[in-house]
Amino acid sequence: MYSFRNDYSEGAHPKVLQALMDTNLEQTVGYGLDPRCEAARETVRRVCAAPDADVHFLVGGTQTNLLVIESLLRPYEAVIAAHTAHVNTHETGAIEATGHKVCSIYSPDGKLTPALIETVLAEHNGTEHMVAPRMVYVSDTTEVGTIYRKAELQALRACCDRHGLFLFLDGARLGSALTSPENDLTLPDLAALTDAFYIGGTKNGALFGEALVMNAPNDHFRWHMKQRGGMLAKGRLLGVQFQVLLEDGLYFDMARHANEMAFHLRDGIASLGYPFPVPSPSNQQFPVLPNTVMEQLQEMGYEFEIDAPVDETHTRIRLVTSWATPEQAVQSFLADLALCH
Repeated sequence: MYSFRNDYSEGAHPKVLQALMDTNLEQTVGYGLDPRCEAARETVRRVCAAPDADVHFLVGGTQTNLLVIESLLRPYEAVIAAHTAHVNTHETGAIEATGHKVCSIYSPDGKLTPALIETVLAEHNGTEHMVAPRMVYVSDTTEVGTIYRKAELQALRACCDRHGLFLFLDGARLGSALTSPENDLTLPDLAALTDAFYIGGTKNGALFGEALVMNAPNDHFRWHMKQRGGMLAKGRLLGVQFQVLLEDGLYFDMARHANEMAFHLRDGIASLGYPFPVPSPSNQQFPVLPNTVMEQLQEMGYEFEIDAPVDETHTRIRLVTSWATPEQAVQSFLADLALCH
């Protein structure tokens, strides 16, 4: 059977592993100051059309989120996020542990809008008795698989500019977002519209790693990295991977495959009459199944996340595909689902 639990179950794309092997015995300085990381930084700047951006390589998404928020905000400032946001639901209070409150607001599709931001701002009176919202946190894709269109991000940028807010985009699944057929954003767009965003590698073919693109002035970010345990001694391992991922488009090829496998799943499940409460144009799919059907699939050996109960007899599950998901695994799942139907 096959696991659709997440998009980082496998190790790394063979080309990434080969590059790590080819450079394994190189001796370089550490902490991301080596020639491999410098070359990868230039590649990131080139593909983002952001020659003046600061680029930092970090190990994982939670670490990157924590560092960006903690380094840009003063102790009494807070971050605005959708109720489903990763920083609000899946990081064990990492942001709060730095002393910053996450001001969450309900969003049915996992996306923030200017109106939702204005609602949060209106709940804070601007006095020293309340935290001061200073950053807007979004993710692309969102935790429910939806994506931002360019006009939506432009509207968020304008809202942030009106209120003096930072705009930070979590790109843990950015590859899936940018290769979605509904997407009209590019890496240069993200660099132009956000104060910081990152290109997620962990969930798209890297062994580990995220490439942070920082436009907001943050002269002492490396101090924050070191203090928070985010400075990898063997930093070149990150640079090597991102050079392979980005120099020839491998990053987008892998994400496109993950999306195609997800759409195959989606269409096959929908053809059997099962609903999707929030349509997702990316590699996360959230069908609602009868509990009896879900349990039969689990007994067959399929793995997936239980997202949320819908009622006493139905559950919304999460199916995630990756760069390595074989088409045969998708076909087998659909065939077995039809048997349970």
